[in-house]
Amino acid sequence: MRRILALAAMPLMIISAPAMAQDADEEESVGPIEIDAEIGFNTDYRFRGISLSGKDPEVTAEISISHESGLYAGVWASNVAIEDGADDLELDLYAGYAADVGGASLDVGAVYYLYPGNGDYNYVELLASVGFEAGPATITFGAAYAPSQGNIGGQDNTYVYVSGDLPVGDGPLSVHGTFGIEDGAFGDSKKDWLFGVTYDLGGGLSATVDYVDTSRAFTPLGDATVVGRLAFAF
Repeated sequence: MRRILALAAMPLMIISAPAMAQDADEEESVGPIEIDAEIGFNTDYRFRGISLSGKDPEVTAEISISHESGLYAGVWASNVAIEDGADDLELDLYAGYAADVGGASLDVGAVYYLYPGNGDYNYVELLASVGFEAGPATITFGAAYAPSQGNIGGQDNTYVYVSGDLPVGDGPLSVHGTFGIEDGAFGDSKKDWLFGVTYDLGGGLSATVDYVDTSRAFTPLGDATVVGRLAFAF
């Protein structure tokens, strides 16, 4: 799920999802059911511009199931460093509904960010996005809202973003970007942005390079950086 929002963000949770949901090249169909899975390696885990892995590499795994009605659910896992730089686990449990309405692609859902062994960090977030085609490009407007919860300081949090993806001709290369604004428990009008390229290597394998930055380096974990990703969808 974080695929859309982590590097952007739910990857595009999303991504989204989430991401919430992040974009297998190959799918296994069982009647009206589709099952997707992906594993990935990132040089850093950037979530809305901030490193959640202590600037260390990240390994991810995801499996999702969707129905032809538009309903979907899945789980996304990653290593994180949330306490004194120690290696911990993040599990994102998500579910939602996606549908095409007219010329728009709608997606609404929710994600539960779960940190086994560190339950004080668990919280729930609601997600919604709408995507449009503009020539060969896809443009998505989205929002994430975390209601007031004890684990996020009794405050709510809002994140709004716009993202775009554009294939380069008919080849395997595409360019993408995201700009987001966050306010509330996790940010005070914090802005983040991402620009990158993805190369489809075939056989479910893809490589991505992103430039990620934030409007204010209130923490060294938000410094500008380049993140590389290698993913395999099956």
